[in-house]
Amino acid sequence: MYKILTLNNISVVGLERFPRDGYEVASDMSAPDAIILRSYKMHDMDIPGSVKAIGRAGAGTNNIPVQRMSEAGVPVFNAPGANANAVKELVVTGMLIAARNVCQAYDYVRALEGSDEEVEKQVEAGKKKYAGYELPGRTLGVIGLGAIGVKVANAAQALGMRVLGYDPSITVTNAWKLNAGVEQASSVDDLLARSDFITLHVPLIDATRDLINAERLRLVKKTTVLMNFARGGVVDEAAVEEALNAGKLASFVTDFPTNRLRCHDKVIALPHLGASTGEAEDNCAVMVADQVRDYLETGNVRNSVNFPEAQLPLSGGLWRLCIVNANVPNMVGQISGQLGEHNINIVDLLNKSRGELAYTLVDTDSQPPLEIIENLRGIKGVLTVRLLEPKDA
Repeated sequence: MYKILTLNNISVVGLERFPRDGYEVASDMSAPDAIILRSYKMHDMDIPGSVKAIGRAGAGTNNIPVQRMSEAGVPVFNAPGANANAVKELVVTGMLIAARNVCQAYDYVRALEGSDEEVEKQVEAGKKKYAGYELPGRTLGVIGLGAIGVKVANAAQALGMRVLGYDPSITVTNAWKLNAGVEQASSVDDLLARSDFITLHVPLIDATRDLINAERLRLVKKTTVLMNFARGGVVDEAAVEEALNAGKLASFVTDFPTNRLRCHDKVIALPHLGASTGEAEDNCAVMVADQVRDYLETGNVRNSVNFPEAQLPLSGGLWRLCIVNANVPNMVGQISGQLGEHNINIVDLLNKSRGELAYTLVDTDSQPPLEIIENLRGIKGVLTVRLLEPKDA
């Protein structure tokens, strides 16, 4: 029986992926095998040594001590792309409400007073102040072409916009999904200078902190709309405020409100609504639950932010060793040597690495004795060893 600890309210649709006859799921338990969470901040948490996996029902993992988990041999899973459609729709919404001055017009109407006839006269007299423009023919610049960025780029092109994209690390999979008409910008600066709308879809890391800063804002057109539905820290808000006040930036749409800008008359600040749809929450929970379950039951790794991808089909009747170790020479040799000394036949083996970590799956046709498990754990650099019984055992 596996035990799953939840640190936030997780979609029931996702939790139902854990069969009741093999899993206990609760928000309060001792010695859990895995933890699933959304926004709970784990950095100061005393994480039990029993934890074998952590699943984040979302994309970002800034709230999880990933490095500490790597050092403990614990994979951290996330759900990239599960909320992509929800964010894409909000980005399109952001463009529309900025182009048509919807928020300002809404506030204007709400503040009107008088009879219906008087209100009608004020509406007709005031509406010209909120005249906007249409999207077709305008240029959208997309920085970051992951699951969300690709959907945004394709949707904008379907609306008749010209789309520029920039992502030096785009994956082959995402490149295949990108519409052929999306143009490649040569750099962030090149994209900024040519775009009417700019949308950011990058993680918050050292390389992207203050990606949009005062120097780069000098490159944009004064009619440009800047949108941030990625992470708050990728935009230097002091620089944005200065550009807005100087008339060098038309407006800023952000999903990360702060006291500096949330009430600025050229800012549309939303309460972090990017993934806030029932569908996105269900999708994220289902994806991460499936990944955590697969890891616990088969040792396979999909969508981990700190472990290598490792997929080895598990055949019936085989025992499986799951070994996490430092990525150093001769680990596979020492592992196979231990099995050979005890006449344990290796049927299949997979070894993958990522940075300083390596992960090895070894299938055998007989049960490795406890002595082998302890010897493997004693090898310098080995972090964790798990033995999975055959499905039909």
